[in-house]
Amino acid sequence: MNASIPHVFHFVFGLKPQTEPFHLAHFLCLASCRAQHPSARICLHYRNLPWGPWWDAILPELVLHKVGDTPPDWRPERYSAHADGHVTLQQNLSYAHESDFLRLDILLAHGGVYADMDSFFVQPYPEHWFSAGNECVMGEELPVLDSAGVAVPSLCNAVILAVPNAAFVRVWRDRMADAFDGSWSNHSCALAAKLWRENAAPIRVLPPARLFAFPWTRKGMQRLFEDDESSSPFMRNVYSIHLWAHLWWSESRVDFTTFHAGLITAENVARGGSTYFELAKPLLQKGRV
Repeated sequence: MNASIPHVFHFVFGLKPQTEPFHLAHFLCLASCRAQHPSARICLHYRNLPWGPWWDAILPELVLHKVGDTPPDWRPERYSAHADGHVTLQQNLSYAHESDFLRLDILLAHGGVYADMDSFFVQPYPEHWFSAGNECVMGEELPVLDSAGVAVPSLCNAVILAVPNAAFVRVWRDRMADAFDGSWSNHSCALAAKLWRENAAPIRVLPPARLFAFPWTRKGMQRLFEDDESSSPFMRNVYSIHLWAHLWWSESRVDFTTFHAGLITAENVARGGSTYFELAKPLLQKGRV
């Protein structure tokens, strides 16, 4: 009989030194996971331990695992060969790519659910996602353009459900080092989609509305941070939201939105008025701090 996916949620954080206190956005990610999955184990894999009042508030809910050295087959020197790589270095985002390697290693060893720290959980993941017969589950995101300008499917690696040593995760991990070319996602989302198209190993692919209903576009950011769609009927089919924080975290980055991390405060969340803040508001109102 096939094994089911464990009810364990894995997050990776603190790969670089923590010079600022744990952010409310990251608290909301973990607190929403706990609120929607009260009996699940929540594991945070870290190299540098977070700190601050929001960290103190969520720490009792977590199981901590310290990660070791960087994966030996992750080669940051390849950033110099790609335009994306120069941007990654300028914005100090290389930790995101190390996490791309680590998340697959964690899932191969333990199984469960990996989720990025800029996730927000809206309702419990359905039990049938975890059931025997689903070795690996991912969600489709907005298609991307290939080098010829043709739109091709993409599987976002911000959420991955898998049994331990899942065949799809194994073949993906085996090919990841060669695919890492310094670009943002050739080794991650693009490679996962390529393996899906090749039918390289079993995987269940969810439609975009389940995990990525708000895409990484200006309109998607507007719908999340300016409009309020929290009560829209389509939200019944949304289980978690990816916030695409690397596109707006810095106040100086305004090519997608003028929203930034400094605006995520307890006071602004309490005022609501946007999809994200309205969904997050109950976590603060229920005294989860």
